[in-house]
Amino acid sequence: MIMTNLHLYTKLSSLPDELRKEVSEFIDHLKHKLKKEDPPKKRQAGLAKGKIRMSDDFNEPLNDFRDF
Repeated sequence: MIMTNLHLYTKLSSLPDELRKEVSEFIDHLKHKLKKEDPPKKRQAGLAKGKIRMSDDFNEPLNDFRDF
């Protein structure tokens, strides 16, 4: 069964306030745990080298703006 946001919200709305607070704290715990498990990947310079090309007339004025 796919759990949609609406389905989760409906379940959460049916809980008493004290249990909603517990759910909120558990979500915060899961977010914190997720941050610890996925350290940011270090970026490596030069990965796109040779994949991006600019036309020779890149710095030339555009015909659409000639009147300005």
